Amino acid sequence: MPIISTKELDIYYERSEPRANGPILFIGGTGGDLRNKPNQLDCPLAEHFEIISYDQRGLGQTSKPPGPYTMQQYADDAANFLNELEIDSILVMGVSFGGMVAQELIKRHKSRVTKLILACTSSGGAGGSSYPLHELEELEPEEKIKLSIKINDLRINDVWIENNQEQWEFLMLQAQTNTVFKTDRENLLKQLLARKDHDTFDSLKDINVPVFLLGGKYDGIAPKSNMEIIHNEVKDSKLEFYEGGHLFLIQDPEAFKDIIKWLSR
Repeated sequence: MPIISTKELDIYYERSEPRANGPILFIGGTGGDLRNKPNQLDCPLAEHFEIISYDQRGLGQTSKPPGPYTMQQYADDAANFLNELEIDSILVMGVSFGGMVAQELIKRHKSRVTKLILACTSSGGAGGSSYPLHELEELEPEEKIKLSIKINDLRINDVWIENNQEQWEFLMLQAQTNTVFKTDRENLLKQLLARKDHDTFDSLKDINVPVFLLGGKYDGIAPKSNMEIIHNEVKDSKLEFYEGGHLFLIQDPEAFKDIIKWLSR
């Protein structure tokens, strides 16, 4: 089992086959656990680029120190991880919560990031926050799943459910069974409460590397308006929206095609 020990954590990570391009540090989202397949190394990028990904603190097979956690810690974890890999600078892709960590990483460790891809994420602060997922933890399990599905894709509303009952039942079943390794509530809350305080808005104007921003047209977790604000603040940025919700990277194959084109330019 590949483990790298930093001064604070034992970090579980995976690394794809070496390619002519890359590597890319791919930072995953809320509750991420690389044991759940497919994972970041199974995405289309891995056909063209070497991918490095890891379980963040409190998740998967990485150490689970006592909380509370902060976004600054998550960013420093990434930097310390790169130190142990002896990587000075790297392409970084962050999805959802991983996009927040990536923003904090370039804010605190600017020289480590050569290019940045941010998908379905928010800056927090004056730039708007993503949906407060910590509030879902107060709901009964079935209500939590129902609301999670709806905010993941705003096309799924009460009218849609009434007209697509069979599909809705399938989505409910899928949501209950789509992860083999589930994060325990205590450690998930540590991540969600750190996420609640995420705010990198004031530092967006200082980003001096090329940035590709991608969002889902029907995302209720990281709304289009939040992605547009990041685009307006970051000087060298490109913004595209795709057919899908928070999971547009899976729903619309054009997204990864565009990432590959952008990285290859």
